[in-house]
Amino acid sequence: MAVTSWIDRFEGLASLDDEAKAALLRAGRVVEMPSGRRIFGPGQAPSSFMLLLEGTVRVHQVSESGREIVLYRVTEGESCALTTACLLGYEDYIAEAVAETDIRAIAIPRQTFDELVARSTPFRNFVFMAFSRRVTDLCRVIDEVAFQRLDIRLAGRLLELAGASSTLSLTHQEIAAELGTAREVVSRQLHELQRRGWIVSGRGNIEIKDRAAIEALARS
Repeated sequence: MAVTSWIDRFEGLASLDDEAKAALLRAGRVVEMPSGRRIFGPGQAPSSFMLLLEGTVRVHQVSESGREIVLYRVTEGESCALTTACLLGYEDYIAEAVAETDIRAIAIPRQTFDELVARSTPFRNFVFMAFSRRVTDLCRVIDEVAFQRLDIRLAGRLLELAGASSTLSLTHQEIAAELGTAREVVSRQLHELQRRGWIVSGRGNIEIKDRAAIEALARS
């Protein structure tokens, strides 16, 4: 990948003026991390604005009791909303990010980020549009956790995580983290879906047997 090509991977950056593009190319550095690497955690202060080129990053929060909830994922062509918020507000992180796959990203130092937000309208629009979309996603997560039935949320998340496949390599604990609930609760729900013949749940593996039924439950 040519070093000058990464800007075009991000919607909104292609419209930057030449001076802003040059500033990004001078300051930005490519970083690579293996799957499973902790990228940031609570109490840390961000030093750079990250733009993901390849891979997936999971951002999650853990309560004092140890219960985990996945807030969102960052995929290629996106930035991390929590990093944006902490950079703009000069705050420390309150959640954790982990590389779900091997990742490649561009790290823009805080100084360059601050300068471009202050003087470049297209860059500022890029930052705030991405941030606003993620805030909307987080509001949806809050709505689901607070108001939606767990079996409906579980059905939707199984379909989302499976994609076109009929199998998922996930433990009950990992699914519980996706939904922000306890493992025992997820196990009971999966047992019920298996009783109906809609899935087959094994150790660290779930097979969707009746996708139409799962889809109907997710829409209910």
